[in-house]
Amino acid sequence: MPLEGVLLDVDGTLVLSNDAHAQAWVEAFADYGYEIKFADVRPLIGMGSDQLIPKLVSELNGKEEICKKLSDRRKELILNKFSSELVATNGSRELVQKMKDQGLHLIIASSATSQEMDILLKIARVDDLIPEQTTSNDAENSKPAPDIVEVALQKADLEPDKAVMLADTPYDVESAGKAGVGVIAFRSGGFSDEELSGAIAIYDDPADLLRQYDRSPLAKESGK
Repeated sequence: MPLEGVLLDVDGTLVLSNDAHAQAWVEAFADYGYEIKFADVRPLIGMGSDQLIPKLVSELNGKEEICKKLSDRRKELILNKFSSELVATNGSRELVQKMKDQGLHLIIASSATSQEMDILLKIARVDDLIPEQTTSNDAENSKPAPDIVEVALQKADLEPDKAVMLADTPYDVESAGKAGVGVIAFRSGGFSDEELSGAIAIYDDPADLLRQYDRSPLAKESGK
């Protein structure tokens, strides 16, 4: 089927923020008396907080009140401490502009909060190019569940076989796969090719995909 639209993850895909999220989790846990190592959190970035927290501290499984406090503290740290240090991935705006010029329907498919999203899209310099988006409020279950991808498809009125997703974590690949959407993955999220092996293609970053655009699934499947 011809490609009609592209779903875009943001953290690690359009913005180099995965390390910052991991460090924010370390500090949020510390504020509530839990010693968590960066190396233990980092491989879980891209997973929803409701699933990440009990994987790190099993005793917190099902304890919604403290989990919400931890999640809120992480968000506060991202917004007020780490956001000023974040930068766009190489070529993020240029790739988005290229896809837009090719007539592809673009929509953000992310579980970030609306406050985080506003900042991240400005950092990526694509806030004026992608008006449609999902946020954490749109999905009952977080990645790697397919909910956020399915919501994005519905909002954009796209069939799964007419869309691809640009993303950077194995949880994105799993989430999109469950929704029937193929993923073009970026190494900019810090995951290995083996971890991203379920993707239909893997590139270093948006700039790398842009350089190879005419030979990529974006061009081949859209016929452009």
